[in-house]
Amino acid sequence: MKGMNCWEYMGCGRQSGGEKVDELGVCPAAMNGPYDGVNEGHNGGRICWAIVGTFCGGKIQGTFAEKEDSCIKCAFYAYVNTEIFKGLEKV
Repeated sequence: MKGMNCWEYMGCGRQSGGEKVDELGVCPAAMNGPYDGVNEGHNGGRICWAIVGTFCGGKIQGTFAEKEDSCIKCAFYAYVNTEIFKGLEKV
């Protein structure tokens, strides 16, 4: 794995076995198997913005269309995109 997953970067404790799971449950990004490996992450950990029901900013988030504005301002979103596009020339 190249970089951190969202739960590691954000320190939310909502990954399987995390300290907040009993209180808040496991985040859909941490258990979303179909996205395993996307952006070199574990489960949906590096594409959380595209996963419905993630728990960001203290509240459950909806679809990408509903949460797009907050996601594109998120430091983790910028971190992943910087890694993905590092070394590519701008057109």
